[in-house]
Amino acid sequence: MRISIIIPAHNEASYLSDCLDSFVAQTQTPDEVIVVDDNSSDDTFKIASGYSKKFDWIKVFKRKSIDEHIPGKKVVDTFNFGLQHVSNFNLIGKFDADIILPPNYFEVILNHFQSNWKLGMCSGLLYIKKDDDWVYETIAKKNHIRGPIKLYHKSCFIKIEGLRPGVGWDTVDVLLAKYHDFETLTDSSLHVKHLRPTGHGYSSKNYKTKGEALYKMRYGIVLTKVAALKMAWHSKSLKLYIQIILGYLKALIYQVPRFVSKDEGAFIRKYRWKGILQKM
Repeated sequence: MRISIIIPAHNEASYLSDCLDSFVAQTQTPDEVIVVDDNSSDDTFKIASGYSKKFDWIKVFKRKSIDEHIPGKKVVDTFNFGLQHVSNFNLIGKFDADIILPPNYFEVILNHFQSNWKLGMCSGLLYIKKDDDWVYETIAKKNHIRGPIKLYHKSCFIKIEGLRPGVGWDTVDVLLAKYHDFETLTDSSLHVKHLRPTGHGYSSKNYKTKGEALYKMRYGIVLTKVAALKMAWHSKSLKLYIQIILGYLKALIYQVPRFVSKDEGAFIRKYRWKGILQKM
């Protein structure tokens, strides 16, 4: 199985060397790693270029874009830019530039894909540094494949029609994989160090896009309220709940284009309600 990895990178000079060192140290290196410098103003391109000169399987491209941080959309647009430059692949990965992989990461995940023909997506788990320890980043359950370390089988990637450009892209892809009867797997033995915790620099506007994402996934207002309460409870912020609902209602009023079809939306709602009812 040929493995192609795309790393969207915007001003990642502080983390990129550690990230790429962990790729170089793999017991099973990818067939290609494509770093896309997305309009960086630091040494991101210089650092990536240094690695590309040493390792012919690491390639670097520059993408011109706006400076404004657009959660979800900007990173997916940069990934899609890199996708135009990939060689033939069996497994395609979207990885962040602020992670450090354990040395057996791709060897273990490759074994999972080779042993299960229904496996559509696979990853390890993300850990963040707290005091002197690395602890699980509790932003998501351990069975959820996180955005910074996504690896897809080509057949699944094609079926879900790639990544959706916006907040929620790393949730809707999992749901669509299940809709198309693919399995997803997280390997709890693979601890990936996440050097910059998720949500760093988020603003009120960014949080409202979470409500818009739920609208795009056709959650419906009741399920959206349940999801918003859960996120607000986790963040201990009533304001977050209000922002999510406002984001949903704004998308509803302006009839923002959806991420999924009506049939896919019906499946997503049924799947989510089933998960909620099982916990009661």
